[in-house]
Amino acid sequence: MELENLVAFKSSHEVKQKLSSYGTVKKFEEGSIILNENAYIRAIPIVLKGCIGVMRTDDEGREILLYYINAGESCIMSFLGGLHNDTSKVKAIAEEETEILFVPIDKVNLLIKENPEWLDYIFRLYHKRFEELLEVVNDVAFKKMDERLLNFIKKRCELSKTNTLYITHEHLANELGTARVVVSRLLKQMEEKGFLKLGRNKISLM
Repeated sequence: MELENLVAFKSSHEVKQKLSSYGTVKKFEEGSIILNENAYIRAIPIVLKGCIGVMRTDDEGREILLYYINAGESCIMSFLGGLHNDTSKVKAIAEEETEILFVPIDKVNLLIKENPEWLDYIFRLYHKRFEELLEVVNDVAFKKMDERLLNFIKKRCELSKTNTLYITHEHLANELGTARVVVSRLLKQMEEKGFLKLGRNKISLM
C-alpha cells in the first residue's frame, strides 16, 4: 500500500502530504524485530505494506500474541507510549516482508493539534485494538487451547489469503503462550479429525 492509497486519509490530502513530509520509510524482512519491550518510542509506525505481530512477554520469556497491525494501520500502544515519553510494553515483529512509515513523536503531536482527521484515526485504532485485546482475554479465560489454536491458524491464513500457513510448532506455541508439545499433540488430533493437514513447517486447512 502506497502512502497515497492510505484508506484512513482518502479525504485528507493535507494529512497525507504531512505524513510523507514528516515520515521516514523503512523495510523489514520477515521475522525482524521492529520494537522491543522497554525500548523508548521515538516514532509512531504506520504499516504501508505487510503485517506486524504485537506480543507481550512474561518474566519467564513466554510470549502471547495480542493483535496484528495490517497495511494502513498503526500501533495504539506506540501512540500512548510515545506521547507520554514512556517505554514500550510490547514487542513488535514483522510477520512478513513489511514496509513502515515512521512518524517522529513531535510531528505526531503537531498533527493532533492541526488535523482532526488524524485524531479520528487514532480513536478508531484505539477502539479496534481494545476490542481485539478483549477477544484475547476472552480466549485465554474461556476457550480451550484446541479452539484457540484452530482459530489462530484460520486467522493467519485469512490474513495471508491462503489455506496454507508456513510456521513451526514452536512459533505457534510462543504466540499462544503454551508449550510446543501441547501444540504438536493438538495439531495431530486435528489432522486425525480432518480439520487440517500437516507438513514440514506448514499447516494446510482442509
